[in-house]
Amino acid sequence: MRVHPERIQVVRSAPGRSGPVVYWMSRDQRIHDNWALVHAQDLALQTSGPLRIVFCLVEGFLEAGLRQYDFMLQGLKECRRQAEALNIPLDLVQGKTVKTIPAYLEKHKASFLVMDFDPLRIKKQWQQQVMKQSGLPVHVVDSHNIVPCWTASSRQEYAARTIRPRIHKKMDEFLEKYPALESHPFNSDHGSDFDPDTLLKSMKIDRSIHTVNWLKPGPSAGLEILKSFIDKKLHAYKEKKNDPNRNTLSNLSPYLHFGNISAQTVAARVKKHRDAPMEARETFLEELIVRRELSDNYCHYNGDYDSFQGLPAWAQKTLDKHRHDHRDYLYGLKELEQAQTHDLLWNAAQNEMIRSGKMHGYMRMYWAKKILEWSEEPEQAIKRGIYLNDKYELDGRDPNGYTGIMWSMGGLHDRPWKERKIFGTVRYMSFNGCRRKFNVNEYIQKWT
Repeated sequence: MRVHPERIQVVRSAPGRSGPVVYWMSRDQRIHDNWALVHAQDLALQTSGPLRIVFCLVEGFLEAGLRQYDFMLQGLKECRRQAEALNIPLDLVQGKTVKTIPAYLEKHKASFLVMDFDPLRIKKQWQQQVMKQSGLPVHVVDSHNIVPCWTASSRQEYAARTIRPRIHKKMDEFLEKYPALESHPFNSDHGSDFDPDTLLKSMKIDRSIHTVNWLKPGPSAGLEILKSFIDKKLHAYKEKKNDPNRNTLSNLSPYLHFGNISAQTVAARVKKHRDAPMEARETFLEELIVRRELSDNYCHYNGDYDSFQGLPAWAQKTLDKHRHDHRDYLYGLKELEQAQTHDLLWNAAQNEMIRSGKMHGYMRMYWAKKILEWSEEPEQAIKRGIYLNDKYELDGRDPNGYTGIMWSMGGLHDRPWKERKIFGTVRYMSFNGCRRKFNVNEYIQKWT
């Protein structure tokens, strides 16, 4: 076996039967550098059987619209070409997973099901529903995290400082070299071809938000973005990452979200780039590895990751104490969505997200905290933040997004600070504080 056994969870064992091993691709939409697909091929080679990949296209997933589906489908088109070159069929099916995946498994007389690990509640529900419809043996593989989520910790971690040593202890063990996929010797047919543009026209989705053209979708484009970041930006990452006027961020988050690129691949290449200062590399790797995996940890072990009940007890208590404080400004969701507030800096951040599909990381914190300040209660603020993030961001509907909003609005993975109205002891951010960090007028002018 070419995959570390701790990456694999044996969800269900069952008597083997002849037929193809099916990899249900979901979170990790790539062919190369994909531990789940490597494991699926290992299983198929053991029995000298066929190997198939299936992706289920579900319409209207958590506020996703034309922007997100276009990016995803263009990437899947590339995945299909790469899989076909390895004699591995990739089929795209449409509909509810509880019906389409079991029907697909039955149609192809599958012998085994391999699934991506995903900490989100809805994805876990889908997997449970599919398993109820099928008696196949099932393995779940964590290809998204460098240190598998269940290996890094068996419980919800309090903060980055508590999970960091656990991840670092295991890092070298799991930063192993990816094995190359073999051209699979036991398949005879091809997967179903599909045209992203034709599919998009037929789907019942929100078409009001335009697609992006400043980022190309797909695994190959993700690798190009990674190379450009390492060659041109990494050296200045630590000093300039919190200035939204400087083009220093990696822009890898959409590719990581859709699984077009592996975090392990990114980490390995950044580690090797000795031309960049060690401090810059360490700062980036802290966010790529520790912070990302902390987000997965939170969503995996806390079923209320997107609600007030998912906040730490101290934060719930302080926000409850101040929930009836006077708000100088209150805005409706439409005003927020259309960037019609008194705060030009916040409006610029909202406009950046609407127009580009991505908001600078530092501004996302300010953006979320102001939604809390301008909403009638914290529950409403959390709901609004998630709605806007998931609707406009390419990398929305993601543990990083939920965790970032809960950190900003409710002190998740943080500590109590000076008490003030509305926020209580949750960390506060202000316009003047941003002005001390960077040229706010330049940012406002760019996005207004």
